[in-house]
Amino acid sequence: MAFTSSSMDSPPPTPAPPVSRKSTSTGRAGDKIFLGLSRGSGILLLVIMASIAAFLTYRAVLAISQDEGNFLTTFDWNPAGNPPVFGIAVLLFGTVVSSVIAMVIAVPVAVGIALFISHYAPRKLAAPIAYVVDLLAAVPSIIYGIWGALFLVPYLEGLNLWLDEYFGWTYVFDKTEVGVARSLFTVGILLAIMILPIVTSVSREVFLQVPRMNEEAAIALGATRWEVIRLSVLPFGRSGVISASMLGLGRALGETMAVATVLSPSFLISGHLLNPGGGTFAQNIAAKFDEANELGRDALIASGLVLFILTLLVNGAARLIIARRKEYSGANA
Repeated sequence: MAFTSSSMDSPPPTPAPPVSRKSTSTGRAGDKIFLGLSRGSGILLLVIMASIAAFLTYRAVLAISQDEGNFLTTFDWNPAGNPPVFGIAVLLFGTVVSSVIAMVIAVPVAVGIALFISHYAPRKLAAPIAYVVDLLAAVPSIIYGIWGALFLVPYLEGLNLWLDEYFGWTYVFDKTEVGVARSLFTVGILLAIMILPIVTSVSREVFLQVPRMNEEAAIALGATRWEVIRLSVLPFGRSGVISASMLGLGRALGETMAVATVLSPSFLISGHLLNPGGGTFAQNIAAKFDEANELGRDALIASGLVLFILTLLVNGAARLIIARRKEYSGANA
């Protein structure tokens, strides 16, 4: 039997050190502690959510039981009247419409910025842009509100007149009342600016996680850069973009001070989005909580319960969309 010199000179393999029972028991104890902490955190979160829901429901029942109007369809808010009459029709309409406007404007722009940072911009340019986007997400909402009231509202008047002149036939952009641009359309634009950094940051991180192999395979087949993004990047990051959009929508639904600073509230529902007026749940709570009596506060809490349910429905719908598109979630990458 022949032996080579390399096999004769190589040292014998070093045996693996024995695993002590003490280290094994310590690892198992650590796993049990971590499991208990994780499970306890999840249960605590459910308990907190259930407590909030129970508190809101209890106070809402007290208010609605004394409401002489229909809580869902009444266009008035006067819980201090005799008899008390209040409803959430205007608030629900304003909250949904302003949030939809914000999403329609912000999501395409945010996805475009995220794609530019992750796949188009040079590294020396992408890093500063990403830093600025992340910095915008930390700006307090009251700062956005002050900026919107002092800068956005005066300069949007010209845009409103232009939309009225060329797109007034759509009824939505038909401006029928004279006044400054303190409308749901202005609120929607301001909310779009506020949620833009959140959607952009999350989408950018998702696009950066696309497997390099997928992109290189598309390039090897002769695909252009846009085709690579359309065939590889966007399908992989679709669920992430949906999640980012839901995060932005959650902020848009619950935004308070910025909306209260910009909007001229009124309890009227109008399809003319350029007309001043309207209201949202959060804005109405912030504006009337201090001056409300006991019944008025219960009524505001009842409107908060509707906003709470609306937010849960939106998040639940997002989870269903992502669950139905598991092939785009990147879990199997």
